[in-house]
Amino acid sequence: MGKTILIVDDSATMILSVKSTLEMNGFSVETANDGVQALGKLKSGSKPDLIITDVNMPNMDGLELIRNVKLLPGFRFTPILTLTTESQTAKRDEAKKLGATGWLVKPVSGPDLVKVIKQVLPGA
Repeated sequence: MGKTILIVDDSATMILSVKSTLEMNGFSVETANDGVQALGKLKSGSKPDLIITDVNMPNMDGLELIRNVKLLPGFRFTPILTLTTESQTAKRDEAKKLGATGWLVKPVSGPDLVKVIKQVLPGA
């Protein structure tokens, strides 16, 4: 069984697109529509090997999610990639400071996404 990746995005289209790319490359995929739902999954036993999150979402944005995930026991070293339309350096720096492993600006091609995942996820 491949590595498990949690995709957090409020866009159903984005989730479908990323999910199909990842599944075609042998990854197991879980999804959440916002940071609140993602955090709930993690607290109730989900243990993804990697989290990919959007930044701009309702209820809890990606930056707040990163901050909260890093505080959870057992998730401090879980790699987190942001996949967003945001390209502001200030947001990128904030994400990095909070613990994001990488920052990808949408749209990103499937092969590029998989390449980055393989760089940040040992054994992927």
